[in-house]
Amino acid sequence: MKIYNNLNLNRKHRNGVIAIGNFDGIHLGHRKVINEAKKMAKKNKLPFGLMTFEPVPVMFFNKKIKNHRISSLEQKKGQLKKLKLDFLIIIKFNKNFSSLSAEEFIKKIIHKKTGCRFLYVSKNFRFGFKRKGNIKTLEKYGKQFNFKNKIVMPFKTRGKIISSTFIRKKIRKGQIEEVNKLLNRNWSIKGKVIKGQKRGRKIGFPTCNLRLNSYVIPRLGVYAVKVKTNNISNNGIANIGYRPTFNGQSLLLETNIFGINKNLYNKVITVSFKKFLRAEKKFKSFEYLKKQIKIDIKQAKK
Repeated sequence: MKIYNNLNLNRKHRNGVIAIGNFDGIHLGHRKVINEAKKMAKKNKLPFGLMTFEPVPVMFFNKKIKNHRISSLEQKKGQLKKLKLDFLIIIKFNKNFSSLSAEEFIKKIIHKKTGCRFLYVSKNFRFGFKRKGNIKTLEKYGKQFNFKNKIVMPFKTRGKIISSTFIRKKIRKGQIEEVNKLLNRNWSIKGKVIKGQKRGRKIGFPTCNLRLNSYVIPRLGVYAVKVKTNNISNNGIANIGYRPTFNGQSLLLETNIFGINKNLYNKVITVSFKKFLRAEKKFKSFEYLKKQIKIDIKQAKK
C-alpha cells in the first residue's frame, strides 16, 4: 500500500476508485464501504485507495476535544494495510484545506489531483467550507467531471447503524466485548511506557504506564487485556483511572503483564482490551487493594 502525505499521485494510482472518510477505528461499517469499492475496482481493473484526514476534523475545529480517537493514525495505517489497498491519501486538515468550498474540493482535489472515476462515500457525507457539500453536490459535479458517485448504505446490527460515534459511546460505557465485535478485533491503545511512581511494584504488581493521549477515554476501571511489544505477547490486567487509593491526579492506563517483571520504560506497547472487570474504586488500605487485585487477576484468567 502506497501512502501519500500529499496529492502528488503516481500515474498508476490516478483515474481509479476512491473512498473518502475519517475511517476512525476501521469498523464493520467501514469495511462494508471498502469491500464494495474494492469490488468495483476489480471489476473495472482500476486502482483503489482511500482518502482520509489528519487530524480528525472535529478535533481541528474544536480544540477542547482532546480524547476522541478510536485508533491512532499509525493503527489506522496498519489496519488498512491488512485490507490490501493500492494506496492511501492522508490529507493534512488545516485552515487552508478547511477553507475550500465544496466546488473547489471537487475541482482541485477530486478531479485535478486524483482523476477519480468512482467515488465512494457514506449517505450522510458532508464536505467543503461549513460542510455545505453533500451527496447532491457530488452528483451535480460528477456529471461535469466524469466520475460516478457511489453511496454505501449504513451497516446495521440489531437495527442500529454502526458508526465511529456509536462505537465511541460503547467504549465510554465500558462495553468492550460489544466494541470488539463491531471492530472485528480487540480495541487497543498503543503508546510508549512512561515512568510512574512504582507503587504497583511496591505492592507486588508492577505496571507499565501509558498516557491516553488523544484516544477516547473508556469507562474508568479494570479490564482483562493482552499486551504486545516486539518480543512479548502476554495477557494481563489494566486499570484506567486516577488511582484514588493513592490520591492520584492524572489519568493513566496502568497494565500488569502476567509473567513479566522487567523494565519496559520507553518501549512501545499495545494494550488490547478483552473485557471489563469492574469500576475503579478507592480502597481503605493497600492491603484491601492487593486482595482485590488478586481477585481481578483470577477473573481475567477465566
